[in-house]
Amino acid sequence: MAEAQVGLGSVKRFGTRYGRTLKHKLAKIEVEQKKMHKCPYCSKPKVSQVSFGIWHCEKCKAKFTARAYTVGTKLSLAEQAAQMIAESPELQLNKTVEEEQ
Repeated sequence: MAEAQVGLGSVKRFGTRYGRTLKHKLAKIEVEQKKMHKCPYCSKPKVSQVSFGIWHCEKCKAKFTARAYTVGTKLSLAEQAAQMIAESPELQLNKTVEEEQ
């Protein structure tokens, strides 16, 4: 008997067709597409996709266009690190201590 596929979510509907790589790529896109995104107007995580590239915020009722699968752009590793440092008070404290020395 075949083993159950783990971690593919809704892509399991394709069964053995189309290959592992394509199914994993599609699973990653679908997870990103279906999750709630942060609204650029009210900053609440209530944005869902209406259509291809059209997004709607359930909180402030804003309807806007953005990328096909996500609302925002993907950050590079350097931008992610800078954002993490800005949001984390422990990392900011270490940064100021290093600057004083």
